Amino acid sequence: MSSWIRWHGPAMARLWGFCWLVVGFWRAALACPTSCKCSASRIWCSDPSPGIVAFPRLEPNSADSENITEIFIANQKRLEIINEDDVEAYVGLRNLTIVDSGLKFVAHKAFLKNSNLQHINFTRNKLTSLSRKHFRHLDLSELILVGNPFTCSCDIMWIKTLQEAKSSPDTEDLYCLNESSKNIPLANLQIPNCGLPSANLAAPNLTVEEGKSITLSCSVAGDPVPNMYWDVGNLVSKHMNETSHTQGSLRITNISSDDSGKQISCVAENLVGEDQDSVNLTVHFAPTITFLESPTSDHHWCIPFTVKGNPKPALQWFYNGAILNESKYICTKIHVTNHTEYHGCLQLDNPTHMNNGDYTLIAKNEYGKDEKQISAHFMGWPGIDDGANPNYPDVIYEDYGTAANDVGDTTNRSNEIPSTDVTDKTGREHLSVYAVVVIASVVGFCLLVMLFLLKLARHSKFGMKGPASVISNDDDSASPLHHISNGSNTPSSSEGGPDAVIIGMTKIPVIENPQYFGITNSQLKPDTWPRGSPKTA
Repeated sequence: MSSWIRWHGPAMARLWGFCWLVVGFWRAALACPTSCKCSASRIWCSDPSPGIVAFPRLEPNSADSENITEIFIANQKRLEIINEDDVEAYVGLRNLTIVDSGLKFVAHKAFLKNSNLQHINFTRNKLTSLSRKHFRHLDLSELILVGNPFTCSCDIMWIKTLQEAKSSPDTEDLYCLNESSKNIPLANLQIPNCGLPSANLAAPNLTVEEGKSITLSCSVAGDPVPNMYWDVGNLVSKHMNETSHTQGSLRITNISSDDSGKQISCVAENLVGEDQDSVNLTVHFAPTITFLESPTSDHHWCIPFTVKGNPKPALQWFYNGAILNESKYICTKIHVTNHTEYHGCLQLDNPTHMNNGDYTLIAKNEYGKDEKQISAHFMGWPGIDDGANPNYPDVIYEDYGTAANDVGDTTNRSNEIPSTDVTDKTGREHLSVYAVVVIASVVGFCLLVMLFLLKLARHSKFGMKGPASVISNDDDSASPLHHISNGSNTPSSSEGGPDAVIIGMTKIPVIENPQYFGITNSQLKPDTWPRGSPKTA
């Protein structure tokens, strides 16, 4: 166990980490050129002795070169040239600095594969000329050329143009040497017959129907005479161009709808700079429903679709073969518009089994129409597990001849025919059910209350015995004071005589009034007559 801890404990982990770090630096040192230092993302060469005579390169096929983002070179007097293949391996390079060195020449295609370059600093080198072709494809945010002995010529007029466009403080000290070896501020440089070119593109009509052809013409001018070329980007349609000196033409045949909205440019370029004239191509074509899928549930139910068309197509939905009038519960929503492509859905708010069925989408414009159908199932029919019921009720839709809805505004209904949307009818059915339930509940509650009151009334009427029984000790229930004591014998039951009522523990004498209880003389018992009165036979 102790040996395992010795080889796998924290101390050993730190040791292994240190070893890997050493190995990493050792590998980098093997790939790094002499007189330079290298890290995973940076190369810097600033030691003048012995110095470097060529642009620093890592070992061939080294994966580290792709991760280099910065190269810094200083005090390298023997470094004079950057060749076309010197920098191509550093595809991730962003910052390139060569200062206080002997750089005299940069190949035109030196940075062709370094599209990520943003900062270039060539301060205090030996550059006498530098073409804009080195940097035309780069999106540079900084180019510093101070301290180079440029020769005053048309070749460096592009630097003056760039200086005027950016007005950067770093370019204010730029000078060039004239024929008398006199320094002239680049801002004051005037070169005859050296200026920016111009381009003019003639397009009779750039709105064309799909499948047709179109021809564009362009003329260029400038001194020095510019080169002309067409920039068509990723044009899908078949095209060919012809150029003759300062004139050129571009013919596009069998134009595809995929090229609608694309830009076409005529470019004129010379030593000083470039100019271009551009137009946008508009292609009209019939609508196409490229996507229609079964409904999906999110916050609302949605039948998703994608429609292409130009001009903007109008959309109309059909439900089981009849026009579906839209409302606030069911409507078309366009979520994304991409040139001539529209992505959206038919949105349904809380659909039920009454909404199951076939939904058909028709897209139409002046060039044609397209339609597609999808079957939608939202929930099963009551009492049927799988909801399979092909006989959809005819009452949930009607064939009204309403106008088709434009995709740009599908919910604005200023003159809408009363909606036959099935959700409205389902809502009314639900409301009827709720009303029946509420009424039944109220009736049931009233019945319960009546039963309770009847029971309470019975207790109130029959819960007291009549007084005649108490007085006569007979079981005569017609007397309202019958057996108040319930026939029980209390300690005082022998007191007060027979004509007494027991209230609590006290026996109170009671004389019964025949007029009060509505008893006639013939109904009185013989033993209840008053003393001294004659008795009948």
